Amino acid sequence: MNTITPCAACKLLRRRCAHECPFSPYFSPLEPQKFSAVHKVFGASNVSKMLMEVPEPQRADAANSLVYEANIRLRDPIYGCMGAISALQQQVQALEEELQALRAEILKQKYRQNSESIMPPTPHSGISSTGVVSVAVPPPIPTPSPPPHAPSTSSSSMYTPPSCSTDYSSITNENAPYYG
Repeated sequence: MNTITPCAACKLLRRRCAHECPFSPYFSPLEPQKFSAVHKVFGASNVSKMLMEVPEPQRADAANSLVYEANIRLRDPIYGCMGAISALQQQVQALEEELQALRAEILKQKYRQNSESIMPPTPHSGISSTGVVSVAVPPPIPTPSPPPHAPSTSSSSMYTPPSCSTDYSSITNENAPYYG
């Protein structure tokens, strides 16, 4: 109770601060801008009703929340707190994507280090010790020689040469032994 100096609410509303003033514990006369923002957005009567609906131990938190929401609403009259929440969610999403990219880069570097420790670089590798990449033309790929023709016997019909397809989605019996 402050009978000498009225709370920020009573000062703004130009009324006498009563002993049971619902605003005095939460709106200090030293910070009148807080109640001013809350009053502009919600109105004094609505603020009083909201504070009275909240249990006594939680009223200070409720008043602080109203001040925060009012300040955000005054800065962003269209979206208010949802605009701030949306902006923060977008920041979190962008940072998660950046973190995922950095983790992938770390794995790539670890893989590169592990492969270099298993197989040390040869003098013919594409990267020199100075970090310069060699841009030499690779040698032409040798064409495979045709397979030798098997004599045409009765056993040659049992063996079928493997096909050149790389489709691993189906199981074939081309390499299964023949028991017959």
